[in-house]
Amino acid sequence: MAERLEAAMTPEAWTLDVPFALARVDDGRTGVVRNDEIRLLSDDELGAKSLNAFLAAPDWGRLEAVAESADAWRPVDSVRLAAPVEPRQVLQTGANYREHVIELVAAGLTQDGDRSPEEARAFAADLMDRRKAEGEPYFFIGLPACVVGVDEALTLPSYSEQHDWELELAVVIGRETYRISAAEAEAHIAGYTIVNDITTRDLVFRKDMKEIGTDWYRSKNAPGFLPTGPYLVPAPFVDPGDLGIRLSLNGTVMQDSRTSDLLFDIPTLVAQASQTMPLRPGDLLLTGSPAGNGMHWGRMLQDDDVMVGSIERLGSQTVRCTTEEDT
Repeated sequence: MAERLEAAMTPEAWTLDVPFALARVDDGRTGVVRNDEIRLLSDDELGAKSLNAFLAAPDWGRLEAVAESADAWRPVDSVRLAAPVEPRQVLQTGANYREHVIELVAAGLTQDGDRSPEEARAFAADLMDRRKAEGEPYFFIGLPACVVGVDEALTLPSYSEQHDWELELAVVIGRETYRISAAEAEAHIAGYTIVNDITTRDLVFRKDMKEIGTDWYRSKNAPGFLPTGPYLVPAPFVDPGDLGIRLSLNGTVMQDSRTSDLLFDIPTLVAQASQTMPLRPGDLLLTGSPAGNGMHWGRMLQDDDVMVGSIERLGSQTVRCTTEEDT
C-alpha cells in the first residue's frame, strides 16, 4: 500500500466534488476516480491507446458508464499516484491575479517613499485595470520533466533556502489548439487540475547581469518543482471562472482567493497562448498564483513542511517537503 500523507478535511481542504475524475498510477495506467475509489482502465475501456490520445477527443460519456459500474474498484490510497497528465509542453502565466499584483506594485511604490499606501494602491489598481483592458497575458515556459505526482515528496535543493509555493489552477488542453479565438477556447479544453508552481526566489533575477532580467529556468525547473494533481477533472464538470483556491502550510492558511480575481480569464489565456505555438493534447497551461506566497509572509519552505493545496471541486493535493541532504 502506498504511504501517503493525507490532507485533513479542514475548511481549507476541498474534497473532489464531481461525478468522476481521471488519475494515473505510477505504472502509467489511467484510472477513473469517484469518491475515494479508483478503477484502472484498459485501453478498450478508455477508448484510446494513451491518455493524451483520449484527451484529443474525450468521450466523457464512455467514462461515465465505467464510473457507474460496480466492479474492480479499490481505495485510492491503495495505489501510488503519478501526475494525472503527460504534457509535452508546460506554459505558465505570470502576474495574473489582480489583487496579488496590486499588492506587489503598491508595496514597491510605498517603499520608494513617493506615495502613501493609499495612493500607491490606487495607482496600482488603475495600472492593472488598464493592463486588463489594453494589455496581454505574460507567459513563460516550464519543463515537463518537473511535473510529478503528489505522492512524490518535494525535495528542496540545497543550493538555496528560498524555495516558495505558488498554488495554481491549471488548464489541460484537449483538441490541438493553434491560433484560435477566446470564443473557441472552451472546445479545446479537456479539463483542469491543481499545480503547485515551486519557485526559488533568490534565483529569479540574474545577479551577474541584471539587464538580462529573469531566469525562470534556474528558479522554477528543479526536479519535482511542479507537483500536479492528484486528479484531472473533466471540463464539463467545472466552471473555472469562480473557484476557491487555498493553500495551507502546516495547517495555517497562506493563500486564499478565487479565480474570479484572474486578470485575464481562461479563454483569453488559452487563445493568446495558442497564437505562438500549437498546444497539444495533455499540455498544461498554468493560470497564475494568488497572493500569499512565502515572500509575502517572510517564510520559505523547510524540511518536513506539509502543504495542502485545494481548489474548489477539484479536491486537494498534499505535498511533503524534504531537504536534499535527507534523500
